[in-house]
Amino acid sequence: MKTVPISQDAEPESISAYGPARSTVTTTPLNAEDIRKMEAYFRASVYLCLGMLYLRGNPLLKEPLVKENLKARLLGHWGSDSGQVFTWMHFNRVIKKYDLDALYVSGPGHGAPAVLSQAYLEGTYSEVYPDKSEDEEGMQRFFKQFSFPGGIGSHATPETPGSIHEGGELGYSISHAFGSVFDNPNLITLTVVGDGEAETGPLATSWHSNKFLNPITDGAVLPVLHLNGYKINNPTILARISHRELEALFFGYGYQPYFVEGSDMKTMHQAMAATVEHCVLEIRKFQKQARDSKKAFRPRWPMIVLRSPKGWSAPRDVDGKFLEGFWRAHQIPITDVASNPDHLKLLETWMRSYKPEEVFDKTGKLIPELRALTPTGNARMSANPVGNGGLLRKPLHMPDFRDYSLPDIKAGYSFLGSMVNMSKFLRDVVAKNMTNFRIFGPDETESNKLGEVYKAGKKVWLGEYFDEDSDGGNLATEGRVMEMLSEHTCEGWLEGYILSGRHGLLNSYEPFIHVIDSMVNQHCKWIEKCAEVEWRAKVASLNILLTATVWRQDHNGFTHQDPGFLDVVANKSPEVVRIYLPPDGNCLLSVTDHCLRSVNYVNVIVADKQDHLQYLNMEEAIEHCTKGAGIWDWASNDQGCEPDVVMASCGDVPTHEALAATALLREFLPQLKIRFVNVVDLFKLINHGDHPHGLSDREWISTFTNDKPIIFNFHSYPWLIHRLTYKRPGQTNLHVRGYNEKGNIDTPLELAIRNKTDRYSLAIDAIDRIPSLHNTASAARERLLNLQIKAKTQAFDNGIDPDYITMWRWPYDRVKPDGQ
Repeated sequence: MKTVPISQDAEPESISAYGPARSTVTTTPLNAEDIRKMEAYFRASVYLCLGMLYLRGNPLLKEPLVKENLKARLLGHWGSDSGQVFTWMHFNRVIKKYDLDALYVSGPGHGAPAVLSQAYLEGTYSEVYPDKSEDEEGMQRFFKQFSFPGGIGSHATPETPGSIHEGGELGYSISHAFGSVFDNPNLITLTVVGDGEAETGPLATSWHSNKFLNPITDGAVLPVLHLNGYKINNPTILARISHRELEALFFGYGYQPYFVEGSDMKTMHQAMAATVEHCVLEIRKFQKQARDSKKAFRPRWPMIVLRSPKGWSAPRDVDGKFLEGFWRAHQIPITDVASNPDHLKLLETWMRSYKPEEVFDKTGKLIPELRALTPTGNARMSANPVGNGGLLRKPLHMPDFRDYSLPDIKAGYSFLGSMVNMSKFLRDVVAKNMTNFRIFGPDETESNKLGEVYKAGKKVWLGEYFDEDSDGGNLATEGRVMEMLSEHTCEGWLEGYILSGRHGLLNSYEPFIHVIDSMVNQHCKWIEKCAEVEWRAKVASLNILLTATVWRQDHNGFTHQDPGFLDVVANKSPEVVRIYLPPDGNCLLSVTDHCLRSVNYVNVIVADKQDHLQYLNMEEAIEHCTKGAGIWDWASNDQGCEPDVVMASCGDVPTHEALAATALLREFLPQLKIRFVNVVDLFKLINHGDHPHGLSDREWISTFTNDKPIIFNFHSYPWLIHRLTYKRPGQTNLHVRGYNEKGNIDTPLELAIRNKTDRYSLAIDAIDRIPSLHNTASAARERLLNLQIKAKTQAFDNGIDPDYITMWRWPYDRVKPDGQ
């Protein structure tokens, strides 16, 4: 049986999804018996997909289909199921033939029926969920649970064996897939990309991931672009362009595209079998060449363009309106089966056309000759341990972060680079974990003062090299730093990397981390749900380091000033998110060490990359970070007394300004008793009943009081603090200052003044809030206002802040507590 070779000159007729198979590869690896079995396995698979959408009873149709057998609400998607099943089953054949280590990633939206059907037919689903057994009763439960209260969703959710990619939000299948194969040299991740998904920005950039794949040390991704032609109610772009244009597009991306197109089942099986096998052999050839020669190169990796009808194998039309091959097949293909007897009969006829009595035995189990088509054990894509990456995760080999401490710290006086110093620690984390730890970021590792890590592992680069790259380019085919100017792709790589059992960190400029708001949102949902699935092993935390922060974006201006990512993260479940704002370098080391050791969290660390005042020696930093929030006794003068005011801070620059405000108050109004509090763990502010890190009310009162004014200088938008503390005793005494969406090309002080987070505004605010002062501090208040105007004028005239601002140091000697 021969397929039809594609003519590259063919135009509109050649992009139809109908007719005999047309393919680039025209060999015929299947005999008639192979095709018969493939057809039968396909029928069993799509029967299960359709059963999940419609049935809660009579799973094998042993009785006539009646309304009572149907689910009350019909939910789910049909359109991509057949194409995904078709792809999965053909990869099973080459897994068995070549003993492959393979994983499947489902990109099309709501494509879970396809993945679930394969897990069930391979036996994995019943192993994980014994009540969904391989018999009639188990199949009934399997059908009923789908998109049903108390059951599972219509994506490849964490409850789905073998899944590391839910697909709830489109665009991340390719980046997740590449993340799974980095440092995983034997793995091939088969990735189906929906043609609707292919229209998203994140997916478009992720095609470039092939430029970062090392054929010696990494595995491979085999993308399958599934052109079924339609989204919910609209054609897809890539399904309506010519072969020449489509091939040129992916050739330009660096792939060798192989086409399989048509609807005739027998010839399509032959074409897909030949094409999948050809692609696998191409991958193995490239890997062998690189591994034998020990010379990495960038091959033209294969990919498959699969064009099949939307809702393939459904009725072509219903009541004179197109179904198969049209957008109506996208979701529930026939919606009114409960109220329309003719359509109920049509559904029954359709389901019986798959001949369930031939592919399942009388008990409801897949017949042996079809079960023999699937791999066994961990070779099943639904059972690959990579799909439950926590099983493969090993703790990082961590250096002792205390060995990297900034020594001889004089509180509020030492002025050093926190990030530069932390990069030395990160360098050695890389050096000790050269096969299971990577750093990801959009072209900012050097800019973010983390360049020290290049001494352990340079930037991965499989593209062309120029002579000048040797002069600080830091490029290598086997690097440990992954940089591409796409936050989406970097984040997707990191997610795929950690979900498949490894560890990593993403560093990014704070203002542009918003690009991946929704990706982080989806990952939070994923790990939260994983915690509810007993068989899911814990994975390494997703660690995000934000720098180039709002308060030091004075040179880039208003567009670069946005600390609102913290609000996004704070909205997520307290079980899975953590936010840390270390005030200095030793705290940054302590926090980073903690985050890299943690599991099943999204950790966000906010720390500026510029040099800053330092406050705590290493022992004090560990104590402070362990507590998460605490009184800085050295910056307070209320020991043994009731404070007149509590000055509080969260973030490195806000802490600097709050301390300067405290010093001004002590200078101008020496009779005031001031308590200084710093917060490093943002979620300490939440009531303990609402977050495991939260302070109890007793601890809150002990630290912040419940009847004194609190002037709280915060790194981000001030209302976040009010949200977190709304239950706290004396909450009306809390006055938060933070970024208030005011900015321009300002000096640091000007920017702070615009947002009332500068030392003068804070000190004036304290004077206005302290009841005992009444009107006695008017002169001090006026003096502070004059100083603010003077400093602002000097900045405006000279383009920089005056030295007494930039060179400010804590002016008081540190008083050691009794006994020290």
